[in-house]
Amino acid sequence: METTMATRIKEILFIVVGTAIYAFGLVYLNIANHLAEGGVTGITLIIRALFGIDPAYTTLIINIPLILIGGKILGKRSFYYTILGTVCLSVFLWIWQRIPLQINLDHDLFIVSILAGLFAGFGSGLVYRNGGTTGGADVIARILEQKIGFTMGKSLLVFDIIVLICSLTYLDLKRMMYTLIVSFVFSKVVDMLSSGGYAAKGVMIISNESNVIAELLMAHLERGVTYLHGEGGFSSELKRIVYIVVSQQEINEVKKIIHSVDEKAFILISNVHDVEGEGFTYLRPQRRRFSLKRNN
Repeated sequence: METTMATRIKEILFIVVGTAIYAFGLVYLNIANHLAEGGVTGITLIIRALFGIDPAYTTLIINIPLILIGGKILGKRSFYYTILGTVCLSVFLWIWQRIPLQINLDHDLFIVSILAGLFAGFGSGLVYRNGGTTGGADVIARILEQKIGFTMGKSLLVFDIIVLICSLTYLDLKRMMYTLIVSFVFSKVVDMLSSGGYAAKGVMIISNESNVIAELLMAHLERGVTYLHGEGGFSSELKRIVYIVVSQQEINEVKKIIHSVDEKAFILISNVHDVEGEGFTYLRPQRRRFSLKRNN
């Protein structure tokens, strides 16, 4: 299924807007109120506090090498979109820091924490939903997963904990606790929007066009499918049920492929908390490009 130019433009636009929102909250809420952050962004804030270096610069200095190292793991589309997200984040951090703006919340750190989590989660959610990321923490986690078998979720959690502990070099414990509120709100908003968490998703498809759907899923996503045999409760009709496990970011693509063949297909999506195999714990083949035509 060739992605149309309009779809590409929409994805790029949302990634740009998402990074702008994320950077806005980081500058006017996190930095302005001395709150930390997890991941690579948290490292840039530590460097800013200790050495006075603008996060707009350290974002590129830290992330770009990580992205280049992990380029083969990301895949072509994610690779380009991750570079776009990282560069845009750096640019917007630079811009927002030079626009004098104060958000007066009467020094209420609880409200600040909620808003910071909302801005970060909404901005990142837009980026994740459209196939990009805003930094190198994902790459680090994927490299660790491939090399030593440490799952992405655990890697990201450990990485965030280490960064937050290191943030105590310039924050007091009180602000660190409020930072945890930011992280909690962030994770919830991202989950709602994108579907961007790091756990995989299991998709079960019940359709009269199961063979066609399965072939298109395998060809476009380069992931294997499994046929399950089912029987309709009312009709007693035997059907092939398609089951496939994909990453969170691929859910929208899966739905587009299914609906292009059968708009009435029954789709069941469930969380997969641990998955091993091609495309997850080791590399999958490079995708082929082809055209997807709608069945009449």
